[in-house]
Amino acid sequence: MADKVLVVDDDKTILTMLHKALKGNGIDTDLAISGEAGLELLAQNTYDLVLLDINMRGIDGFEVIKRIRELGLTTPVMVVSGRKEDQDALHGLELGADDYIFKPFNPVTLVAKVKALIRRSRSSSPQGTGNVITAGPFKYNTTTLRFYKNDEEIPLSAKENSMIKLFIDNVDHIFSKDMIYSVIWGETIIDENAIMVYVNRLRQKIEDDPSTPKYLLTVRGLGYRFTVGDSE
Repeated sequence: MADKVLVVDDDKTILTMLHKALKGNGIDTDLAISGEAGLELLAQNTYDLVLLDINMRGIDGFEVIKRIRELGLTTPVMVVSGRKEDQDALHGLELGADDYIFKPFNPVTLVAKVKALIRRSRSSSPQGTGNVITAGPFKYNTTTLRFYKNDEEIPLSAKENSMIKLFIDNVDHIFSKDMIYSVIWGETIIDENAIMVYVNRLRQKIEDDPSTPKYLLTVRGLGYRFTVGDSE
């Protein structure tokens, strides 16, 4: 079955171009001319990825991301930003997006990034019977890719999921930014600030007090360490 992508952009020319580029590479697409239309399609269908413009009339891309994550949907979201000099991309990541690309972009590059993000979102899918990893109050089901704290599920985006799987598989192991970059993003070029964004996002979800984390710790000069021991 072909991958299916929802493209949301209020520029019909861009929509047509993206549809042709994705379709030409074996990816099915649904097109939405507004944020409102995109949310309606998301309520009715399941997608492997959402390709989302930020600067739209009506409901903009930021609000679409917020609503997607508030619904508990973990569908990967790639932000399309029209201005390299602003903070659109990083703000999108903070809200729950998984990757970004700047306009103008080469359609070949965009398709490669789309395929890579879809592949990464599935990369931790196990074969065979399920397995639950337990660490302190946390549980991670490697079959359903669901993460829990005190038996309450915490919805995660694709990259958050990959990152927490890395940490819970390696409790008390220190990971440098370069190591996280290599494991989570592979060959994709990305601002290292994005790693900090994802760490902060995870802290908002797993910590009792994100301002004084006790599970996902910064090890000054070295990187990050996930621990479930007593931090007192």
